[in-house]
Amino acid sequence: MLAETTPQPSKGNLSFENTEIAFKHATNADLNRAYWLFKAINNNFLVKIGPGITNFAMNIGLPIKGIIKATIFKQFCGGETIAECDAAIKNLYSGGVGTILDYSVEGEEEESVFDFTRDEIIRTIERATGNPAIPITVFKVTGVGRFDLLEKLDAGTALTPAEEQEWEKVQSRVQAICHKAHQNGIPVMIDAEESWIQVTIDKLALSMMRRYNSEKAIVYNTYQLYRHDKLAGLKLDFDVARTEEFFLGVKIVRGAYMEKERKRAQERGYASPIQPDKPSADQDYNEALRFCIEHVNRVALVAGTHNEASCRLLADLLNQLNIPHNHPHVYFSQLLGMSDNLSFNLANAGYNVVKYVPYGPVKAVLPYLFRRAQENTSIAGQMGRELGLILKERMRRKL
Repeated sequence: MLAETTPQPSKGNLSFENTEIAFKHATNADLNRAYWLFKAINNNFLVKIGPGITNFAMNIGLPIKGIIKATIFKQFCGGETIAECDAAIKNLYSGGVGTILDYSVEGEEEESVFDFTRDEIIRTIERATGNPAIPITVFKVTGVGRFDLLEKLDAGTALTPAEEQEWEKVQSRVQAICHKAHQNGIPVMIDAEESWIQVTIDKLALSMMRRYNSEKAIVYNTYQLYRHDKLAGLKLDFDVARTEEFFLGVKIVRGAYMEKERKRAQERGYASPIQPDKPSADQDYNEALRFCIEHVNRVALVAGTHNEASCRLLADLLNQLNIPHNHPHVYFSQLLGMSDNLSFNLANAGYNVVKYVPYGPVKAVLPYLFRRAQENTSIAGQMGRELGLILKERMRRKL
């Protein structure tokens, strides 16, 4: 295990333009790789054809794994194993940024794989125990249970006896993870997924909070605010937590399945759960920030966002309400390889910041990597912003 040193954050004025702080952890080679990678991602044509070409090449055995691992994988992932993530964990923590180890294997259907994933998530909890560099852990319910089974539960379709047994196993895996998190005192977040399986995930998450959040926030659920019903859902869950006297663990994000959600709603003829436009999603996201901070004694918040305005708002709310920057119930969160100007400048100003550090076998993590590339091209101005900051830092170093 690599030793992690305790960072010494500054509490000066918060600026997201300070590239010296943002890229202090990055070598010149890192900056050059990021520059050319983001340039390629900015080309929509390459992003559209890349997944098909890459999967084809991997399936027929072409030796492209090394290329992928040295480029897009290195930018957005920590490694193929927990041990391989040690360098990324140490590098982030040297700048005051914590790690969320995210085992990013998805789309599996075998019971043996689900059991392995459960055990792997428990290993991330064990790796985080007693280690301030890894303050939070995470998992997806579809990592430990079959998507189609969750879809049947959400739809209210009767399960067969075999499916009932299968569902019992899913619940048992989720409970094993949450029990280990509670036992070791390590928070664990349950990621949000598609709307047509989310009701089942929400019920499961709330039941785990009832069981394990009576003394502190251990289990967190995720609220996707690009859905028009999730701000109301967050407030309803808060009422439950307040009435039943447990802590509400909340991760808020804008969301990751917008195109898929709208397409399915159109094809099946039901009202889309997605907000009518981006300003509506932004408004609900920022209102959720305000709500959580106003109830920070009962709500533990992880604000997952690459939006500078939302980061600024949350930082300002803490200052206005005289809440310490490092309050244990408030974390900012971004993805590894993106928005370092937010992560490291926030950490430098004394705020709690964590990065998602995905890991897993290269081929198994490809769906995650392609989603990151497609997500980046869909965010207006995101690539231009990343590239501009990298160019600014390269120039600063030259001078």
